[in-house]
Amino acid sequence: MSNTEELNDWAYAHKCQKAVENLKKNGFDAFYCHDGEEVFHYIVNEAAGAQSVGFGGSLSIADLKLSDKLKGMGKEILNHGLPGLSPEEKLAITRRQLTCDLFLTGSNAVTLSGILVNIDGNGNRAAAMFFGPQKVIVVVGRNKLVDGSIEDAVQRIRTYAAPPNAKRLNLATPCTTTGFCSDCNSPQRICRVTTIIEKKPRNTDIKVLVVNEDMGL
Repeated sequence: MSNTEELNDWAYAHKCQKAVENLKKNGFDAFYCHDGEEVFHYIVNEAAGAQSVGFGGSLSIADLKLSDKLKGMGKEILNHGLPGLSPEEKLAITRRQLTCDLFLTGSNAVTLSGILVNIDGNGNRAAAMFFGPQKVIVVVGRNKLVDGSIEDAVQRIRTYAAPPNAKRLNLATPCTTTGFCSDCNSPQRICRVTTIIEKKPRNTDIKVLVVNEDMGL
């Protein structure tokens, strides 16, 4: 094996599998996936018994382009990110996501020790991850894996996820100008709610798919 991409995939496969191993030790149903296509088919299969499917605003999920497939299966899609929605309509959808049959989301960071760390602006995505929906699927690209501590995971989010996400949402925050987090007090700041899921929540059917592919931010 000499191809750079193959070597990179090989190294990341070991990291992904270590994360899966420790997620399982922490009580999660965790699975290793080779790529997004495998994730797509897994989610479609899991969605068979669901009527309502919530999309948590994750780029990892959006890039899978599941919506049309699930609509074709007769599922009600709860996606507050659709264009043309009023603020009131978005809020109503996010509230319904909290009690949907299947909630799909990514995670901003996952430590190799099996801990999920997320930072939200409203907290709706993070809240639905650990209580409310009948079933939750969290998709974690290899770029979200963090070798170190919870603090390292938070740093990863503030450094690599928050500024481009704020830019994507066209927010007036310092990081959308500088590209760096300044721990601002902007009214449009998106770093407001931090959640740390150390063990599987007792009453939530949560599955974590760790993917040997970069996904999301």
